[in-house]
Amino acid sequence: MCAPAEKAIFATMITVGLVEDNTQLIRSVSRNFGFFGNVQLVFTARNGAEALEKLETIQPDVLLLDINMPVKNGIETAQEACVKYPGIRIIMHTVIDAEDKIFDAIMAGATGYILKDSTPGQLIEAIEEAVDGGAPMSPSIARKAIQLIRSREKPQVRNREENEFGLSARELEILDKVAEGQAYQQIANELFVSPKTVRKHIENIYRKLQVHNKVEAVQKARNKNLLSVVLGLIMMLVNF
Repeated sequence: MCAPAEKAIFATMITVGLVEDNTQLIRSVSRNFGFFGNVQLVFTARNGAEALEKLETIQPDVLLLDINMPVKNGIETAQEACVKYPGIRIIMHTVIDAEDKIFDAIMAGATGYILKDSTPGQLIEAIEEAVDGGAPMSPSIARKAIQLIRSREKPQVRNREENEFGLSARELEILDKVAEGQAYQQIANELFVSPKTVRKHIENIYRKLQVHNKVEAVQKARNKNLLSVVLGLIMMLVNF
C-alpha cells in the first residue's frame, strides 16, 4: 500500500476483551488503548477459561486472544466463543506465525490474526477493520494464508464425510456452494440437477444442522469445520 488508509470514524465506542497471560503486555496494551478515543478495554483474562467465564456477563465487540496460554489456549477458546457468542469478532494476537496455528485459528472462527510486534496504531486499525466486517491480518500472516490455500489439494480438503450431523457428500458440496453465495439455479447448473433438487438438499441441510436460513447454516458450518479447508481460508481472506 503506497499510502496509509484513512482511519474509519466510528460513532460508538468499540469494546475489547484482552485474553493474555503476560501481565506486562496487558499493562502495555491497556496503556496504549488510552491514547485512542474510540476503543475501550472492558475486561482482561489470563487464560481462555477465565475469558469464557467473563463472557457470560459481558460480550465485547472484539476479543483479542493469545494462543499459548495455560488452562485453555486461544484456539480452543475461539472455537467455543464462536459457538456461544457468534456476534463477537475474534482476533488472534500472538507471536506465533506457524502455518498450522494460522490454519487452526481460522477454522476455529477467528476473523483476524495479528502479530504482537505490530504497532499500537496497527492493532487499533485491525480492531476497527474487524468491527467493520473485515478480516485483518499482519502482512506475513496473509502471505502464509495464501500459501496454505495454494498448497492444499482437493482430496485432502474433502475428507468431511464423517460428521456429527450426518450430512452426505452431496450436501457438503452444496453447503460449500451456498457459503460461496451461489443461487439455487447456479448450483443446479453446476451439478447438472434441477433447482427443485437443490432446494430439497438445502432443506435437508437446514434440518440436519437445525438452522432456519443460509446465514445460520454457513455460520454453523464454519464453527463446526464443515466447509472445505480451502473455502474456509478464502472466506477469511475476502472478508466474508
